Amino acid sequence: MAKVVTMGEIMLRLSTPGNEKFIQADEFDVCYGGGEANVAVSLANYGHDAKYVTKVPKNPIGECAVAALRKMNVGTEYIAYGGERLGIYFLETGAAMRASNVVYDRAHSSISTATAADFDFDKIFDGVDWFHFTGITPAVSDTAAELTEIACKAAKKAGVKVSCDLNFRKKLWSSEKAQKVMSNLMQYVDVCIGNEEDAEKVLGFKPGNTDVTSGDLELAGYKSIFEQMVEKFNFEYVISSLRVSHSASDNGWSACIYSRDTKEFYHSREYRIAPIVDRVGGGDSFAGGVICGFLDGKNFKEALEFGVAASALKHTIPGDFNLVSRADVDNLVGGDGSGRVQR
Repeated sequence: MAKVVTMGEIMLRLSTPGNEKFIQADEFDVCYGGGEANVAVSLANYGHDAKYVTKVPKNPIGECAVAALRKMNVGTEYIAYGGERLGIYFLETGAAMRASNVVYDRAHSSISTATAADFDFDKIFDGVDWFHFTGITPAVSDTAAELTEIACKAAKKAGVKVSCDLNFRKKLWSSEKAQKVMSNLMQYVDVCIGNEEDAEKVLGFKPGNTDVTSGDLELAGYKSIFEQMVEKFNFEYVISSLRVSHSASDNGWSACIYSRDTKEFYHSREYRIAPIVDRVGGGDSFAGGVICGFLDGKNFKEALEFGVAASALKHTIPGDFNLVSRADVDNLVGGDGSGRVQR
């Protein structure tokens, strides 16, 4: 069992029932989630010792968010309390040709005002094997961006492997701001995860003539930008999920990876996911699965296949968290995607 730390913002998610539009909804379904929290839940669910670092308000809503993590066996002892509020996001789940829609209400959230004084990073990273963050956290505020760099420096000082999911969010910051902040943070990253939009908007690399809406994936373009990213930032691995959106309810799902040391490029098996139950958290479940694969000692191809299968399964589960077991993922990797009732 490896020790893992993730850091970011956990939020209250309010989603319309079924596929209702916001204007139709008289009530919302409630759950909690957020990029790095979702990764921590996946890793704890697979049996790793996962701790989550964040700051939440000291009120019943903050306590509910922490309780949601504890329920999933995520360590919460490093969570700081204070600030004004927990961030909220509203989700309208799309269907067929109607896209899903997210509205953020997270200004002045507790994590956006958190500083290094809220955390003892020497203690947090003592004996830790892996640290994961995403591009969402530094996008929340300049203070959060500073905190992210401080955490990365502490992790590297402790000899911890660092991964980052680039996760560009255009509703939080511009591509220009993202490139300035994230390019600096990449000096601490060993494993870089993202997709074609993240690579372009966050780091300025565009994978050839890829068009995910038409399903035209130019894999040679991905290999080329992966090589350029490794040359610029010295990543050990560069990984991209590949989502082909036939519609909001029907996606093709695969991934590719490039190894700095072996110079190998590998494209995973592709899954056809239809109908999608909930795609939010799909990328986080992918990152969690890949990290788990590496921590388990799998080679990079096996780790990628585990991550892709784990994420494909997540698309069938409501909520942010991926609640499938190792056995579920292993069965799908092994070729059992029949969906037959288990008796």
